[in-house]
Order: sequence, then C-alpha cells, then structure tokens
Amino acid sequence: MTDRLTPTDAAFLYGEEPSTPLHVGGVVIVEPKGDFDFQRVVDVVSQRLGELPRFRQVVRTVPGHFARPVWVDDAHFDLTYHVRRSSLPHPGSARQLDELVGRLISRPLDRSRPLWELYIVEGLEGGRVALVNKTHEALVSRIGAVDIAAAVLDETAYPQQVRVTPWIPGPGPSEVDLVVDAVADLAARPSEAFDAARLWMANLRQTVTGALNTGAAMADVARRSMLRSTRSSMSAATPGPRIFAATDVSLATVKSIRAAHGGTVNDVILAIVAGAVRSWMLSHGDPVTGGASLATLVPMSVRPDEPGDSAGVVSYLIDLPVSEPSPVLRLHQVSFQMESHTQSGRQVGADALLALGRFAPATLHAMGARVAGQLSRRSYDLLVTNVPGPQRRLYAAGDPVAAMYPVVPLVKGHALAVGCTSYRGRVYFGFTADRDAMPDVIDFADLIADATSELADTVGESRGRRRQTARHGGGRSEAR
Repeated sequence: MTDRLTPTDAAFLYGEEPSTPLHVGGVVIVEPKGDFDFQRVVDVVSQRLGELPRFRQVVRTVPGHFARPVWVDDAHFDLTYHVRRSSLPHPGSARQLDELVGRLISRPLDRSRPLWELYIVEGLEGGRVALVNKTHEALVSRIGAVDIAAAVLDETAYPQQVRVTPWIPGPGPSEVDLVVDAVADLAARPSEAFDAARLWMANLRQTVTGALNTGAAMADVARRSMLRSTRSSMSAATPGPRIFAATDVSLATVKSIRAAHGGTVNDVILAIVAGAVRSWMLSHGDPVTGGASLATLVPMSVRPDEPGDSAGVVSYLIDLPVSEPSPVLRLHQVSFQMESHTQSGRQVGADALLALGRFAPATLHAMGARVAGQLSRRSYDLLVTNVPGPQRRLYAAGDPVAAMYPVVPLVKGHALAVGCTSYRGRVYFGFTADRDAMPDVIDFADLIADATSELADTVGESRGRRRQTARHGGGRSEAR
C-alpha cells in the first residue's frame, strides 16, 4: 500500500529552498567517562533504527507532481553516510563548535537519501563530545515521532536494549506504479485532487521564482512597511547562510524571578528575550520608543482536547515590549498577554512532558517550528520555542549528557529564531540567525545573560517591598 506524505509534510518539502532549509535539530554535549567510543554511538543508532522506520526511507515524487510524494524504503541505505565523525581544531572552544553548527545547519539535507544526519564532533575542551543532529520537519509531525539525537538518549548509563530485527527494504515502485497508485488515490478520495493541485502550484511557483525575484522583493518590502508596526534589524531582506550561537542561564534564577513577580517560567524567559532584543536593537540604532514592539510567535505544548489524544502545540502571537525600559514592567506585560493560555489549564509542564517519553522536548520544538512554518512570515518577526526538559541526568550511548541546546529553523525574511530547553537546573538557549543580517549573534547570546541579571537584581527589591507591605497590614499580596 502506498505510504503517501501528508499534505503538511509535502508542503514543507515543496516550500523548502536551498537558502532556507527546513530541518530542526539540536546540540547535545556529552562528557565521556573515559576514552570516547565513536563506534558505540553508531551501534546504538543502528539498534534503534528499527523504532524509526522513516529514518530508512526516502521521498519519491510522482511524475508530473499531480499527487503527493510517497515514502519508500531506501534500498541503498548507508548508515555511515548519516552518522558522521568530525573534530574541532585545538582548543575546541564553544565558539568553534557554534561556528561548525552554523555551517552544518546552512546545508539542506540530501533529498536522494533519508532526511536526517547526525554528526559526532570530538575535540571539545575538557574531552567533551557534541552530538549535532539535523532532522527534516517532514519526519517529525506528531508526538511519537522521534528526533534522531533523542533516540540515543537513556535515563541510565546502560543503554536500553531493544529487539533488533533484520531490515530488508521493500521493493521500490516504478514510475508507472507511482502514477497508477496516484490515480487510484485520486479516484478513491476526490479531496486528494485539491491537495495535488495546490502542491503542483507550489512546485510551479518554485520553478518561476527566479524570474520574479525583483518584483517579489519590491512587493515584499511594501507589505512589510504596511503590516509591521516596528521596523528593526530583526527583519532580514534576503535569506543568507545560517549562523548559530548558544548560551545558558540558571533555572533557579528564572524561578526566583517568577516567585518574586508572578507569571510563569515561560513568561520570565520571554521577558529575558525581550530585554536582550531591546538591548540589541538599541546597539543597532533601531527604534525602541513610542510603544515599539516585536511581533513574536510563541508555540506552546498543550494537553489534548479529548481523552486519549496526544499532546499537541498551539501558537500565541504576542508583542514583545521592547520599548519598555523597566525589566519588571516588561515581564508584567508579557504575562498579561500570555494570561489566556495560563488560565486555559491546557499548558503542559515538565512532569507531563516526561510522561510522553524522553524525546518529547525535541519533538515539540520541531512541532512548534512546523506551526510557525505554516504561517505567513510577515505575520511575525521572531519565533521563540520553549519546551521544559528533564531535570534528571540523561545519558547518550552510556556517556552522561552535560547540556542540550535546541536548533530551530529560520524562515525566509527573519534574522533570528530562538529555541530554549531546561535540563538539570539550567535553561539552554539556541539562536539560529541569518549570517548577513545578524553576524553578531554571539553578542545577542551575551545579552541574554545581561537581561537575566537585570531581572534577577529586582528580586531582592520585590521581596523588600512585600515585607514592608506586610508590616503595614497589607499581607494579602504576599499570601498570593
């Protein structure tokens, strides 16, 4: 039976361009207990591919593009192509790793092979090793779809044993078979004709894009000026190669800010991002007065509507208050905009996500990016995905995991996308930026630390005010 891509998955494939690859990923830092064993990682991946059938399949298009592509087994699957070994030059600094990640995520995945890659990067300071993965968004479409790097994670130092069954690829369809199956599907489900026509038009648009670049660019500039209230360097006029930076802050500090000023952990993280964006815009001469704001898309994991459904993702569009100089007021404004989500009772916390499996954070980052990719890039300027992760130690092929940074895709016309995940008492940020529009993204990573400290400095002041209020008979506010 034909295993046809869903309309959404097919749209991601057709919508991808060489300059705007649509893959998600992550950087997992491990600390080997002794000499690092590269082959052990390869063996773990090989053992677990039985749980990941999509990771040994390729996409075949239907001649004429009058039906959606199909998944077929890769008869020439080569694990050594997908799991690659690399090394950093001495001294193997975090900055060097970020530069390598930027180069890796700038390259689209090879469409003639299964759509994922895992790089094992040795040579980091202190003998650490990085696992850098790329997984196409078409592969991660739901809870239960596993990110390849997360597939090698375990809750103990002893990798979980899985039943290994010999893999025998099924025979691939011929061109005639693809056409016959497509015609049969169209006859059985007339609605397929609409999806096929839409995807055919998407493919046609790609073909003629080169001839219309100049006119489209002019029209896009006009639309931006009308639809966006704040012009800033966060908008990239043309897509360029990617650049990556990472940082982390204390989760305890974030929680202390929440306890002092209210809201949620996610609100505090958004306020920290707002503070960093404000400082970055000021340093680049962007307007941050007169109610200036930055339209920000915030995908959030939510509980299912019906019992038995899996958790999913909804997106909230908020205005980051970059014109507000007070860090506390920025937090309150963010909390007010996110309050409807908090009151809905559908938000999923870290404990609930753990019940979904060790791979839930990576999957939900991917799903959040998919939601963002389906919206017009002109409807928002910045994507921020935040998924709570496990607070207990994880292991990758037996070695302890020290850190994990998410890598979210950057859509055309944007200069920055932000992903963050909490793990073992830290909040890890990954920043994907347009190299031409935001070459100093490493400075933005430093501004995250500054914005966190700025908010943390207000915690003592807030507690002092509450104690003073309580002494004067206003203790109800402290009880809340």
